[in-house]
Amino acid sequence: MIYISNNCITSIVNKVIVLFTFFFFCFVNRNYCLNINKKNIYNHHNNICYAQGFQIKTHIDYTIVRIQLPWDKHLFYEYFLIPKSKSIISVPSKGILIRTPLKQVVCFSSAICGIFNMLGVLNTLIGVIDPQYINLSIVTKKVNSGLIQNIGLLTNFDKEKLMNVNPKAIFVDCIDTNIRMLQKLHIPIIYCPSYMENHPLGQAEWIRFIGLLFEKQQLADSLFLKIVHMYSKLKKMTENVTFRPTVFTEMKYGSIWYMPGGRSYLARILHDAGANYILKNNLNTGSVPLSFEFVLNKARKANYWLIKYYNFQNLTYKQLAKEYINYTLFDAYKRKNIYACNTLKVPYYQALLLHPDCLLREMINLFHPELMSNYVPKYYNKLQ
Repeated sequence: MIYISNNCITSIVNKVIVLFTFFFFCFVNRNYCLNINKKNIYNHHNNICYAQGFQIKTHIDYTIVRIQLPWDKHLFYEYFLIPKSKSIISVPSKGILIRTPLKQVVCFSSAICGIFNMLGVLNTLIGVIDPQYINLSIVTKKVNSGLIQNIGLLTNFDKEKLMNVNPKAIFVDCIDTNIRMLQKLHIPIIYCPSYMENHPLGQAEWIRFIGLLFEKQQLADSLFLKIVHMYSKLKKMTENVTFRPTVFTEMKYGSIWYMPGGRSYLARILHDAGANYILKNNLNTGSVPLSFEFVLNKARKANYWLIKYYNFQNLTYKQLAKEYINYTLFDAYKRKNIYACNTLKVPYYQALLLHPDCLLREMINLFHPELMSNYVPKYYNKLQ
């Protein structure tokens, strides 16, 4: 009679789970198995499905993550993630050594704080900037009590206080002059420019990179798979709609009207929600500067107008007309079909990164309410 030890059984079960997870990834992203670039050893071995900004290569005792900064194809950062239980290896001079799991971190991004919350690692957070923009009550309470230090503003953070809290890493989602100053502090900076991804699920996939830093890989993968599954399910609901209402977004600032490009994450969400975005044929992934005359010509007859703003008072039709009388020329204004999101009061940008499926659900309810039932809006409300 052959006896099999518990350790052997556990090993077999773990391998089955790993194989199941791999094939499930291939299933939820139909294009993945067809579009693998065999020359890209990072993506091929680690099943990056939608994100373009990071790549992972796993070794036996460590993991390498390469962050590609989208505004400069020649600029990237390589992080060597080595568990504290393993011996330190020789890291290239330009490589950044990170001992995992991270325990004391400072975060320069409200959206990344949201990922910490999803992964259950907010207890590692010892400092933040601009806490007024973080829509997490637990963070607000800890900042008020001093358990999490307020490092100041992004435009003018307190270097001395930052050094005093002694973080093991600083999470940022952008690079500007102030962020570059952090490099002089000799504290590992972890770049997470997820907002530059042009696919909503590409933004959400950054939870997998952050999960590695806290040794929460399985939880991160599980959360991401749930988002992919729900987003795909919602997207399928609008595939056969016979009418796609025309929509345009935002307002003008000064003489310029900035609107998301036709290859942006928002353009993708609008399409997946069954809408006809006025810039759908535009090839830009970021914001596009437009003249008022151009927007009026393209959007005068549009069915919907979506606006994001940041204000203590809710925007109204009266205030909109007072700000610029020519806004009243749009049919969406005349027919009272404007929907607005006050980002001061709702976690819109966190939803983009963490719950694109929730934002898609809201858009479907807006454009095709017949497909949804008993849905209560969370982000966009009809202008009064």
